[in-house]
Amino acid sequence: MNINFQKCTEEQMWKFIAHALAQNGVDVILVGGAVVSIYTNGAYRSGDLDFVLNEVSRKKLDKTLLSLNFIKDRRFYKHPECKHLFLEFADFPVGIGNDYQIKPDEVPYKGEVLKIYSPTDCVRDRLASFAFFGARECLDQAVLVANAHEVDFRKVKKWCKQENILECFSQFISKLKV
Repeated sequence: MNINFQKCTEEQMWKFIAHALAQNGVDVILVGGAVVSIYTNGAYRSGDLDFVLNEVSRKKLDKTLLSLNFIKDRRFYKHPECKHLFLEFADFPVGIGNDYQIKPDEVPYKGEVLKIYSPTDCVRDRLASFAFFGARECLDQAVLVANAHEVDFRKVKKWCKQENILECFSQFISKLKV
């Protein structure tokens, strides 16, 4: 896949990076705000792509990204031609609040399987950021995703109850399109 680093979207960068990593045996899951961007067709722009690494050495990750001309800058990876997006990688396990039983969506792409939060998990992730970090914009992001995709509201409500943040769920529901 050719990519225009100067103008690429979060989705284009995700597919480019996740595909290259998969071809080199590096298993990642896309999480965070870039997922919102993808699920809202760019209505929200994140500015970074957060990945969770599934048990692989950082050496393999670094080697693959360096071969794609990315430069490591502390914990971030940046491409010299891409001023609007950067990459960040957290170590396994992937979790949302106290839930570590996350099953990402799998997207077939050019012979590989790319992994991304499901719309339901994306909503839970955004509500977690809203509840635990006071990031009001994350509530709006959860609403954007839920208005654009099918979300398991029962699962979201159950999770909110377990996390003791039912008030966040109420605020979320009140902002949805009817």
